Amino acid sequence: MNSIHTLSLSGWMKIKKRIEKAVFFFRFEEFVAILFLAPVTYFTFKAFFFFQTQGDVPRRFSGGVVRLVAVLFILSVAWLIAKYKPQWRLLRDALPFGYAIAIYTNLHDTVHFVNPHDVHEIFIKADAFLFGVQPCVWAEKFINPYLTAIFSFCYAMYIVFAPIVALVLYFQKRYKEFRYTLVSVIFCFYLGYFGYILFPAAPPRYTLLTQFTRSLHGPLLDASMQFINIFPSTSRCAFPSLHSAITVLSLLFAFKYVRWLFWVLLPFGIGLLLGTIYLRHHYVVDLLAGFVLCGISFWLGPKIENFWSSKVSGIRGKSLPAQVPKSS
Repeated sequence: MNSIHTLSLSGWMKIKKRIEKAVFFFRFEEFVAILFLAPVTYFTFKAFFFFQTQGDVPRRFSGGVVRLVAVLFILSVAWLIAKYKPQWRLLRDALPFGYAIAIYTNLHDTVHFVNPHDVHEIFIKADAFLFGVQPCVWAEKFINPYLTAIFSFCYAMYIVFAPIVALVLYFQKRYKEFRYTLVSVIFCFYLGYFGYILFPAAPPRYTLLTQFTRSLHGPLLDASMQFINIFPSTSRCAFPSLHSAITVLSLLFAFKYVRWLFWVLLPFGIGLLLGTIYLRHHYVVDLLAGFVLCGISFWLGPKIENFWSSKVSGIRGKSLPAQVPKSS
């Protein structure tokens, strides 16, 4: 009986080691992307076939299928690089942002297929309770072309905030700090995606449309809105605000590791946060939730990276390099 138990335990240990070897072959940000791909793929195809039965598939859903195929292909390429060309680190280090963006664009389109129970009315009431007004509507009194241009530019800077600190650390060859920053930012993205699914909420520019008495216009704003309007008006990705979470998270890591960059980014960060309300993209409670998300990611991201790298070290018998190796 003891020999059978020992054999069974030995078999489970072998299975456990194989699973760990398969999981920790990937970096944390790659593994999370793979986990998200499964449900995102399901709901993308569900949306695609739903509209196909209606006789008309919107471009965003047919494009979603193309994006998924592209992400799967790129993940396969990343796996091949990791296995056969581990010295090609630059490409693998840059790809996580691409995975996160591709998954977001598909989630943005399909979140209402995942959870159709809207909660934005709760956030509208919460803003009214906290401030006595709807901040996005109240901000109308400040509308002028110059402010619109400034806030539109700062809001567009979000695409810079996400990678900039990690990028600077990478080229400074501070690989440990680079990994802490990258993992924290990517972790924050995926936490936000869970928030979108759990709390589907349309942004104020749609839900409060009847309350606005002045329209916002400007060359940069109109161009950005054309891009935003690629997504459906039924989008439910307002809560939590990843614009606030990622911006503040990047500022925190800049302050910690690259102080001069913090002072360069700070005015744009402040403008971005104010712009989310002025431009009617978010409720204030969205921003507050984003700050909480930022705090969790800033605290937990480096711990996740340390844990993950220690597991990789134990399985492969080596740790991640302290500096960025030269790429071939």
